Amino acid sequence: MSRNVKELEEKIGYNFKDSHLLRHAVTHSSYVNEKHMKKADCNERLEFLGDAVLELISSEYLFFENQTMPEGELTKLRASMVCEKALAFCARDLELGSYLLLGKGEDATGGRFRESITSDALEALIGAIYLDGGFANAKEFILKYILNDLEGKRLFYDSKTILQEMVQGGQEKGIVYQLVGEEGPDHNKSFRVEVVIGGEAFGCGIGRTKKAAEQEAAYQAILKLKEGKVQ
Repeated sequence: MSRNVKELEEKIGYNFKDSHLLRHAVTHSSYVNEKHMKKADCNERLEFLGDAVLELISSEYLFFENQTMPEGELTKLRASMVCEKALAFCARDLELGSYLLLGKGEDATGGRFRESITSDALEALIGAIYLDGGFANAKEFILKYILNDLEGKRLFYDSKTILQEMVQGGQEKGIVYQLVGEEGPDHNKSFRVEVVIGGEAFGCGIGRTKKAAEQEAAYQAILKLKEGKVQ
């Protein structure tokens, strides 16, 4: 069961003049197929538009924020900022998955937490805001919810790589990810993973996939390392 999309308006601080655009943005293809609606009633076309708007605004942001950075590095940085994992992280902050209209099968198999679905929905939401309120409102949304705290976002969605770099840069300790538990039926499992550094546990994560749980565990370990709790 999806939450009332009016709550989403309040959360993002933007009121749609055309409420149908918001509903369109949160309508997944599985819902459209199940309800025998027109293919164009799903959010894929809005996602296409939102992706283009996001690329332009993030490009402009990076262009002015990094005035001596060469084109190649700007391209790589933009790609990391608007990749699926980064957008899914932002969607998670907004609890966007809980507002999606999904088919029963997709919903039952954890579609509300699937990064590919939530990241696409976020781009569709950008497209909807752009059509409803123009470029300025879309830009305000992107700056507030996607281009804010970039360092913190990278720390989370690239945490396994960052943890590896931190450990290699300090003491030579092996990093091991151990599956310590799993719950739920096969179609909707959650995994619990512990990260062990040099034989000692430093972080625990829970996720819908083992990889997501490992990422969360690595993030918790990084926070401890940054606080100087690792000797």
